Amino acid sequence: MNSELFRAEDVRMVHPGMRRPALDGVNLTIESGRNLGIIGESGSGKSTLARIMLGLQSPTAGTVLYRGEPVPTGRGRRAREFRRSVQVVLQDPFTSLNPRMPVGKIIAEPVRALRPKWDAEARTFELLAAVELPADVAQRLPRELSGGQRQRVAIARALAVRPEVVIADEPVSALDVSVRAHVLRLLRRLVAHEELTIAVISHDLGIVDGLCADAAVMSAGNIVEHGPVSQVLDAPQHPYTRELIASVPVLPVRKTASREEGEHDAPH
Repeated sequence: MNSELFRAEDVRMVHPGMRRPALDGVNLTIESGRNLGIIGESGSGKSTLARIMLGLQSPTAGTVLYRGEPVPTGRGRRAREFRRSVQVVLQDPFTSLNPRMPVGKIIAEPVRALRPKWDAEARTFELLAAVELPADVAQRLPRELSGGQRQRVAIARALAVRPEVVIADEPVSALDVSVRAHVLRLLRRLVAHEELTIAVISHDLGIVDGLCADAAVMSAGNIVEHGPVSQVLDAPQHPYTRELIASVPVLPVRKTASREEGEHDAPH
């Protein structure tokens, strides 16, 4: 049976000087093994919700629980334990990677900080292979890599400590279309191989369709629709969801992990 990982209970977030709340009473659950796509336009509140789920912000009201305990903020033992379990992939790999640090150290850094008994170097080369990058990339700086390669490094870093959950905030939107498709297929395989649950924050319906079992649609700080991806995208109930789907000329053909077994993509 699936077990509950995250639960958001009546979460509100009001930023100083803003006329309306960024989040206005959000209730949401994420279950182990059921990838969730949080869909919405810019300003809908989805990235604010992600920051609160990661413990980077505290809500104005309400609470977010991880395995039944409030998400810790700041430092300390509970925060370190949480970081072992929950990691993040951000939209722009160029700004999320230390430009002065070689790739090998970037991937090894969370292992040394959060899993000190592990062999950080061995885990680094295991992950470079997993994200389809050659071993010599470990000696290179982020600026020497393409956008797609940098995002694969960011994914490897997120997976380094074998988390239970990865929160991916617009993980491929900064990439061009051909690279985006490759990274999406790679993410799908890694989620299955590493036994991860992923929460994808995106305005791109195709990304959510390709990675997730469930979808939550956000508008003006509220979740207006929530359910299985097939139900939300094929038979939307809320007018806002219907508008989002209508704005996409052709929704990509749905692919599941099982349909892609045996596919082999050449490294980009």
